Amino acid sequence: MMKQLHKQTSVNQRRDEEIPTSQSYSPKMLKHPRSLPRSINYLFKEQRLLFILVGILIGSTFFIFQPTLSRLNPSDPTTHSSLSSSIYHDSSSGSSGFFSKRTFPGRVPAGIGRKSLRIVVTGGAGFVGSHLVDKLISRGDEVTVIDNFFTGRKENLVHLFGNPRFELIRHDVVEPILLEVDQIYHLACPASPVHYKYNPTNVMGTLNMLGLAKRVGARFLLTSTSEVYGDPLEHPQKETYWGNVNPIGERSCYDEGKRTAETLTMDYHRGADAEVRIARIFNTYGPRMCLDDGRVVSNFVAQVIRKQPMTVYGDGKQTRSFQYVSDLVDGLVALMEGEHVGPFNLGNPGEFTMLELAEVVKETIDSSATIEFKPNTADDPHKRKPDISKAKELLNWEPRISLREGLPLMVNDFRNRILNGDEGKGL
Repeated sequence: MMKQLHKQTSVNQRRDEEIPTSQSYSPKMLKHPRSLPRSINYLFKEQRLLFILVGILIGSTFFIFQPTLSRLNPSDPTTHSSLSSSIYHDSSSGSSGFFSKRTFPGRVPAGIGRKSLRIVVTGGAGFVGSHLVDKLISRGDEVTVIDNFFTGRKENLVHLFGNPRFELIRHDVVEPILLEVDQIYHLACPASPVHYKYNPTNVMGTLNMLGLAKRVGARFLLTSTSEVYGDPLEHPQKETYWGNVNPIGERSCYDEGKRTAETLTMDYHRGADAEVRIARIFNTYGPRMCLDDGRVVSNFVAQVIRKQPMTVYGDGKQTRSFQYVSDLVDGLVALMEGEHVGPFNLGNPGEFTMLELAEVVKETIDSSATIEFKPNTADDPHKRKPDISKAKELLNWEPRISLREGLPLMVNDFRNRILNGDEGKGL
């Protein structure tokens, strides 16, 4: 037994001598080395390389057909708000202007839809505002209306109350409000003498909305007015005309208020790099207009339907130009989506005296209607006609509906409201 144990011990000692003492045992030493690097061998297993190549091909194809996305500057706060409009402009259009540097070359490939925008419309329950909201909703945008209902009406928007992309906030823009939006259409302001003499809101409302646009990087559109030209000494009025305004007259709260609003808008543009647009709106008419707001078209139409004489102030030879509301809305959208700051005249260059307008209303409603003359109001402009050559050239916009075409549409709305006892206001 002892002899066998001694023999086994001798064998173990010889084995220990055969193993080099400098090497330690490891299981990896028993494995055969790979013929290719481990990473390459991994790629070739289970068709992984094929999937990687397909992914690279898909990604390359996307950026080849949509090069604009690769050129966006994420540090630019205006990129998000201006993308939806400027990305659709062809780089070959040759357009110029302050915002041309923010346009992007190329076209959106087929199959990629238009980006839905978050838009605020102040005064959106009013006459023009409600028509603008309808257009924005119909093209797929999310619209928030801000209105204090001083001149606006919920009835103008009731058909949108069940729409998930529509929101209505009762708020006065003379107080600040915080929202996250891409565009701001600033229409909130009484636009007729009956209302703006009682509650002028141009300056503070514009200042608050410009502050909002600056904070969130939204594009801002100011709806100014032809009243900035006052009683003009230039005819027709171009955007370069500085106007002839009485700064202390009965109408000055509106005239000078809008002029100040334009000043604030341009100061934010130059000083804070805010994206702004300025529209100077001339006389506009159409459905949902206020029945008794003191403006000549609504006055004439309502008076004739009620079998009252039409009130003509002065000798009736003062002139105005009248555009249908859908033409104005198209112009506002074209301005907002365009590349130029403005200001732009938006109006119909067809010029009528008050007596000529009265005759058109008689032809449309009641040929037996009569006219009653009264003394003219203070600072009433004698002539008003827009030069829209700038809008035609840079916005590709001009009105399409003549007074004789649009007036019957307004008359039908007024007749229904008057006969149904709906005498409410409507901006």
